[in-house]
Amino acid sequence: MKKKMQSGIIEIIAVLLTTIFFVTPFLFMILNSLKDRKEANRMEFSLPSEIHLENYAEVFKNNDYQLVLAFKNSTLITVGAVVCLIALCSLAGYVIQRRKSRFTAAANILVMIGLMLPPSVLPTIWMLKGMHIYKTMTSMILIETALYIPFTIMLYRGFMATIPKELEEAAYIDGCSAGQVFRRIIFPLLKPVTSTVVILNAVSVFNDFTNPLYFLPGYKNSTVQLTLYNYISNFHSSYNLLFANIVIIIIPMFILFLIFNKQIVAGMVAGSVKG
Repeated sequence: MKKKMQSGIIEIIAVLLTTIFFVTPFLFMILNSLKDRKEANRMEFSLPSEIHLENYAEVFKNNDYQLVLAFKNSTLITVGAVVCLIALCSLAGYVIQRRKSRFTAAANILVMIGLMLPPSVLPTIWMLKGMHIYKTMTSMILIETALYIPFTIMLYRGFMATIPKELEEAAYIDGCSAGQVFRRIIFPLLKPVTSTVVILNAVSVFNDFTNPLYFLPGYKNSTVQLTLYNYISNFHSSYNLLFANIVIIIIPMFILFLIFNKQIVAGMVAGSVKG
């Protein structure tokens, strides 16, 4: 009984601490997003003396509705990168896991190296200019895809180890080709890890700040994270609008998390049992 009580108390404390660490910053942003500029710039954790919902409308209208354009660009980049990652990495993870050869062993080593190597900015810009795709959505989608390929292949490869090979063998006996086996049998079974890939990569790409800053400059190419520059400078800061902007940016990824949250853990831990 004592051990159960102790473990229960520890769990309660852990939940409370987690709630404090994660909910408090979010509550701080919401409260300050509802204040006027002078009150918000004090950066105090307090209720607003007067609620200013017009801050959110002003954020949308700022710079000729730049946030709307930024949402469009960020959504296009995120959807494009996630679709490419699912298509490429599910196939690569399948081949690396199922076929044991020198080629797949070398590919696996390259994937591990890709997890450790940082991206190079100047060589990438030079290459994009040579391909005449610098400052385009296509280049940004390709960059985001390349950055998350190693991690995504690792997820698919780990999950692939939990799928029995007998299913594929039975399909081959029934006359299915390799492409049909993957499309009709393997890929539908990858739903849990695909959900994990969608939410993790979508959040990372959507919230990316540095890569659009380097590789996609210009007003027409602005993404949601770059709109934060509008409210902070050396001589003028509007933290009420900044926090309102952040709250608006968080909403799409929060909705995406609610949709896929039940399968995220399953996709992350499935490969830890076998393979």
